[in-house]
Amino acid sequence: MGGVAQLVVVAALLATAAAAPTAAAAGALPSEVAVGALFTYDSTIGRAAQLAIELAVDDVNADDKVLAWTKLNLVSMDTNCSGFLGTIKALELMEKNVVAVIGPQSSGIGHAISQVVNELHVPLLSFAATDPTLSASEYPYFLRTTTSDYFQMNAVASIVDYYQWKRVTAVYIDDEYGRGGVSALGDALALKRAQVSYKATIPPNSNTDVIRDVLFKANMMESRVMVVHVNPDTGLRVFSAAKKLQMMASGYVWIVTDWLAAVLDSSASRNPKYMSNIQGVIVLRQHTPDSDAKNKFISRWNNVARNRSMTPGLNSYGFYAYDSVWAVARSVDQFLNAGNQINFSTDPRLHDPNGTTLRLSTLKIFDGGDQMLQQLLLTNFTGLTGAVKFDSGGNLLHPAYDILNVGRSGTHLIGYWSNYSGLSVAAPEILYQMSPNASTSTHQLNSVVWPGDSTDIPRGWVFPNDGQPLRVGVPVKPSFKALVSGSTPDSVRGYCIDVFKSAIKLLPYPVPYQFIPIGDGTKNPSYVSIVGMVASNTLDAAVGDFAIVRNGTRLAEYTQPYIDSGLVIVAPVKHITSSAWAFLKPFTWEMWFITGALFILVGIVVWLLEHRSNPEFRGPPCNQVITIFWFSFSTMFFSHQENTRTALGRFVLIIWMFVVLIITSSYTASLTSILTVQQLATGITGLDSLISSSLPIGYQTGKFTKKYLMLNLNVPESRLVQLNTIEEYADALNRGPKNGGVAAIIDEKPYIDIFLSHYCNFKIVGQQFTREGWGFAFQKDSPLAADMSTAILQLSESGQLQSIHDEWFTQPSCATNDESNVGATRLGLGSFWGLFLICALICLFAVVVFFIRVCWQYKQYSNSEDADESNEAGADGAGKRQRKLSRLGSFQEILKFFDMKEEEVMKSSMKRRPGEKDNHAAGF
Repeated sequence: MGGVAQLVVVAALLATAAAAPTAAAAGALPSEVAVGALFTYDSTIGRAAQLAIELAVDDVNADDKVLAWTKLNLVSMDTNCSGFLGTIKALELMEKNVVAVIGPQSSGIGHAISQVVNELHVPLLSFAATDPTLSASEYPYFLRTTTSDYFQMNAVASIVDYYQWKRVTAVYIDDEYGRGGVSALGDALALKRAQVSYKATIPPNSNTDVIRDVLFKANMMESRVMVVHVNPDTGLRVFSAAKKLQMMASGYVWIVTDWLAAVLDSSASRNPKYMSNIQGVIVLRQHTPDSDAKNKFISRWNNVARNRSMTPGLNSYGFYAYDSVWAVARSVDQFLNAGNQINFSTDPRLHDPNGTTLRLSTLKIFDGGDQMLQQLLLTNFTGLTGAVKFDSGGNLLHPAYDILNVGRSGTHLIGYWSNYSGLSVAAPEILYQMSPNASTSTHQLNSVVWPGDSTDIPRGWVFPNDGQPLRVGVPVKPSFKALVSGSTPDSVRGYCIDVFKSAIKLLPYPVPYQFIPIGDGTKNPSYVSIVGMVASNTLDAAVGDFAIVRNGTRLAEYTQPYIDSGLVIVAPVKHITSSAWAFLKPFTWEMWFITGALFILVGIVVWLLEHRSNPEFRGPPCNQVITIFWFSFSTMFFSHQENTRTALGRFVLIIWMFVVLIITSSYTASLTSILTVQQLATGITGLDSLISSSLPIGYQTGKFTKKYLMLNLNVPESRLVQLNTIEEYADALNRGPKNGGVAAIIDEKPYIDIFLSHYCNFKIVGQQFTREGWGFAFQKDSPLAADMSTAILQLSESGQLQSIHDEWFTQPSCATNDESNVGATRLGLGSFWGLFLICALICLFAVVVFFIRVCWQYKQYSNSEDADESNEAGADGAGKRQRKLSRLGSFQEILKFFDMKEEEVMKSSMKRRPGEKDNHAAGF
């Protein structure tokens, strides 16, 4: 027992020794640390945040792991929704030597006091100031512990893009919060090729009459997609006024930022009156993932609020306020554990002038402010709102929103948006575990009940109800009046005008319009300038013969083409008079010579191949020459009577008959064309020959043709001649290049069709070398362009578009307009040299094979003669061998052998074989 007692005493002494340093360290830590809080007590956000902050301070002080030896002392101030009072209260907080400030609730107050905390080095953590212009780059000591409106407006833009709307009306409060949010909305929509078409600005503290006037003006605009970005106090009055203006009916779209979600989370706002005013709206709310800690906090907050007789109404801002307190507590704990001291020093620049009562000298600089800021930026823990961690810009990581739809039974979740995956029906925390490619493939939302209890997606646009007709510019030209003409708005008519009028009648809404003629009628106006007027909002649309070209699409939005209009070449033609020697014109002289030579060559080759075995190719030399010529030329008409017996002869004849078929067919076609053709006066046969020449080219003034020829085809400007009217077209072509005219005109096919209906001595040469169309030009991203395109397709499908075309485009008055009869040319060797080469090579091959066979037969024949002579007795053996060599070298002997019938050679060989057998037997 004594030993045990001693051990107990020793253990107690060791424990006392170990606890001594800890107690000493605890004595060095401050007993309490002051933390400030700025918000409006009596507000939707302030009521939720006030209790959440108090509960957070209690939790921190009850936690022995964070600030175990130091108490967190909360000093809160009521800003009372006033920027002036908020600034005063912030200065009062600075007098309390706070190490950080939680708040403010308002973005406007945030701008004001951020300057103060920057000078005094006191970090500012705002749980509700969402203005994107409040950034750490300008205000280093400002940290946002909620989600910036930059991300919220990107979520709104994603919703707009998802439903393919292009224009929205922004309804916003005219303060830093509203202006900053709408500016971010415009940037986000621009990335989706959409825009804020109208800004409905509500002055702060406006009454219901002012709000109604603002909405009435917004209702006169074309967009029916309303994005409401106001504060909770003004927001409900906006929807009350919209309800009275019948702007909550079918066809409208209302997208509301997170202020409404904060209001809806308050039970006091869920009365039937408020809910009926917001039926069908889409609401965004900061996404906070579900967790046990969050659910316990909600239950605890409601219990405390009930005990204090507070109006229940916890919203997501309360969660961010709670986490803000914990972020400050953890950072202060790390700051103190690092051995830093909380000290404040006076600023020599701040002193009280004589007679003043501002007490500026009481504002002191937090000496450890920079170290405290660095600890806050390193914050990394899991709170009620999820992961609490800052990026380099002082914003929370992983911003996300719930997307809600308000129905008769309340709100229901239709999807999510996160900066990581965009729109989805899966919770962001699930998508964070997936790859970005996999997560972005889930872009979708659940079904929505729109205002007016409609389930059909609204078009989001109507023609503006401001009493102003659509300003439609039309070009006034001195010619081609069948397309568009008229010098006054009431006299405008033409093919293009009829198509426009017919299409606009098919729109599902009335569109009043007024034609505005552009041009003096003496020369063509610039079409690029007219489209530029549409882009600059001088005109709402441009109707006429406007080609859809690349430069134009950069300025305006075009409809579906209502007619094809590629570039073609028109040139003068002349009729060719027939002559006695017209039958020679299909082929060039070179072609005639080569063709004749090939006929003779084939005749000689066939004679060589058939002479030894075919009696029809034998006889006296004179008859054989006649046979060669008769056979070769009679094949032209396939009337040769001589039969071929050898395989080589038949092979050559088959190939030759195919060549003859091609030649005779080409000759017949060319001769027919020449006897009925119109010959081009300038020799231009197509685009290549025109560009390669140095001849002048005409084009229509004001159209894109000139720029196309210069930039795309590298035609010098000195070669281009501008023309305005049909008469100028004809005069320039008739005069020709030598008399100050042009060799050809390049223009769009509809113009040329009209031109050729009046003048028959011109024709289109070559093929259409571009593919464009004519369309109507509207302002960029105008919904009218898409609706008019649909109407044009309806006209095309119903046949009405073709009827309008036939009414205005008269049939040519000339006897024929067959483009295939233009510019017929003589056939030269270049068209057939490949065929001729193949035929010649086959003939050569057959001749080579033939001579090899003849040489082999001659060798066999000579050997048989030698064998016969060797059987004869006699002493003059050497003389016989000499005669043999002499015979082998005789050309006459070779010709004699060649002239022998192949049957005779075979018989001679057969006679030799019995003697050979006897000799072999005797020798054996």
